[in-house]
Amino acid sequence: MDESRVRAWLGVAVEEARAGLAEGGIPVGAALYGPDGELLGRGRNRRVQDGDPSTHAETAAFRAAGRQRTYRGTTMVTTLSPCWYCSGLVRQFGISRVVVGEATTFHGGHDWLAAHGVEIVLVDDAECVAMMRAFVEDHPDLWNEDIGV
Repeated sequence: MDESRVRAWLGVAVEEARAGLAEGGIPVGAALYGPDGELLGRGRNRRVQDGDPSTHAETAAFRAAGRQRTYRGTTMVTTLSPCWYCSGLVRQFGISRVVVGEATTFHGGHDWLAAHGVEIVLVDDAECVAMMRAFVEDHPDLWNEDIGV
């Protein structure tokens, strides 16, 4: 995948993560792109803001995209390695590629996805790492709740 496209798409997810943090939530953002590069949906983790444990960034972006005839060829872009719940969403609907901003803070299910044929692009973005590290340090209880610890 072209690096300039990866960076541009990740930028949308980072904007969502920043917005979530500004709202008092967990700074994880995501965006779903169609095979042609069209932005289908974007979202952020809203577990805290909405009191809904199922509103992870990837599920919010997926819901915002609306019903698609197929998800083959689509790309989910997320600031953080997807948890098992969101990895299951990717597998369930046949999303072809996941761009991961960082997996240093949390190493979710992206290896499992790769083992099952999903293309993984791991960016290791310094801003994504710094944002999550600061959040985990400042809000360890909220972070542990989010990842199910």
